[in-house]
Amino acid sequence: MAREATDQESEWHGVSESMGDYEETKVIFCALDSFLQYAKVAHFNCTHLRRQSFYALPQKQWQMLAAPPFNYLETLNKVDDAIDSNAELARAIVKTGLPSFLNVEQIVPGQEPQMPAQWSGCAKHQDIDKARSTIRQFYRDWSAEGRPEREACYGPVMRALEAEKASRTDFEPLKVLVPGAGLARLVFELCLKGFDTEGNEISYHQLLASSYILNNCESAGQHTIYPWVHTFSNHQTRANHLRGYTVPDIHPATEIARVGRKHSVGQMSMVAADFLCLYGDSEHANSYDAVASVFFLDTAPNLIRYLETIFHCLKPGGILVNIGPLLWHF
Repeated sequence: MAREATDQESEWHGVSESMGDYEETKVIFCALDSFLQYAKVAHFNCTHLRRQSFYALPQKQWQMLAAPPFNYLETLNKVDDAIDSNAELARAIVKTGLPSFLNVEQIVPGQEPQMPAQWSGCAKHQDIDKARSTIRQFYRDWSAEGRPEREACYGPVMRALEAEKASRTDFEPLKVLVPGAGLARLVFELCLKGFDTEGNEISYHQLLASSYILNNCESAGQHTIYPWVHTFSNHQTRANHLRGYTVPDIHPATEIARVGRKHSVGQMSMVAADFLCLYGDSEHANSYDAVASVFFLDTAPNLIRYLETIFHCLKPGGILVNIGPLLWHF
């Protein structure tokens, strides 16, 4: 049976592990707060400012635009509803993630966890942008409609790893590292295929979101997201702009149980750490049969260091399977 983590170093241990460093604490709570601020900021930027400009028009003009076929005010109302639906997912991520980073005395039994007063409102513009993009990313990784995109980027990696497994003479599960694991869909799919898979991610936005969807989401299709609602341009139709998608497309625990009745599934873990710092140390030397990187290598400030670290943590004869653009973020 798969599990999210087994080794202590692969788990979060709340304040005792992560809260000794002020800057680390700040990053964590800014990520949490950004999900809480998402709705307020999205409503302000997407509809409030547009309503102000709309009613600043001469009355005859805004009345014309409010009537069919334009229905501009109705569109803004639908955008508000879509933002509220996205915010339900954002709040669920915080509700399940926040307790990991609170002191025991800050948790009141029977009440939803509350953001500590000193961190309330701490998220900055860039943090809220990351929250918005994380919500949008659920479309690709955890919706049925995102399956073609997943097949395009994850499919070749999984087929290469299956071929590598078939070429081995032993029957031990291959141990695979997925750096830049994001929302952990590739980690999850490899686990279903029988690989012992470890995901690595440095973004707390991604870690909080993936932890929620893997461990706390109650059912398939529990949430409806509207990933395109934040921009009004470059849509063929308003229906495309306001299109919603249910997530997740499958319930992870149920899917693991279903597949586990047919064949052995792998072990699964997620690690919060800087890739170079963690996997370049002596403890991770010669540890993995494969590294599967998807849209990861071009995030390197120094590509050679990434490749050296990958080589360092691979077992002799281990392989790197990579797919993704070489956009070079730095």
